[in-house]
Amino acid sequence: MAANGNITPNNYVAPNLEWLVCILASWCDGQSVLPDYLGLDSDQFKQLIDTYFQDCNVPEHAPSGSKLDFSRMLEKEDLVNLLKKYCRPDKPGINWMIDIIVAGCLGSDHLWQDLGLWSRSQLSAMLQYNFPELAAKNDQNMKWKKFLYKQLCEAEGLYLCRAPSCQVCIDYPKCYGPED
Repeated sequence: MAANGNITPNNYVAPNLEWLVCILASWCDGQSVLPDYLGLDSDQFKQLIDTYFQDCNVPEHAPSGSKLDFSRMLEKEDLVNLLKKYCRPDKPGINWMIDIIVAGCLGSDHLWQDLGLWSRSQLSAMLQYNFPELAAKNDQNMKWKKFLYKQLCEAEGLYLCRAPSCQVCIDYPKCYGPED
């Protein structure tokens, strides 16, 4: 943290760093569900901080007290593999982004809120930048967390929807449309 309490990165690499700043600022303020180390392992977290925030006083443990339990996340590896399949590997910090997004999937709110982003449009931009082919598949504006899990189900050939098409499903408003 800077002397004035604001997070100021030492090396600017846009736009992933812009989103990481938002995520980290919210996390430091206790405004996300991300667990200790942002959901990264301790070595990844140290690398992230040393790379972009070495002059900031960043806690290792979640200020919110969030203790997300990855042992209940049987789909963690599947989510990581899905995101890796569609990622742009040339983007700095892409593996950090993948692991942070997966940790955010354990939360019970909208993904952008669970990550500590400030709007759904930030999450959409982040996913379009890092996973353009995957993001392009969400052409019906499905809520992102639901969309990611739907992709996992479709990859396994599972179609659990109760209605023959989304447009006639009673849960349509829960899956599609604005979240802000």
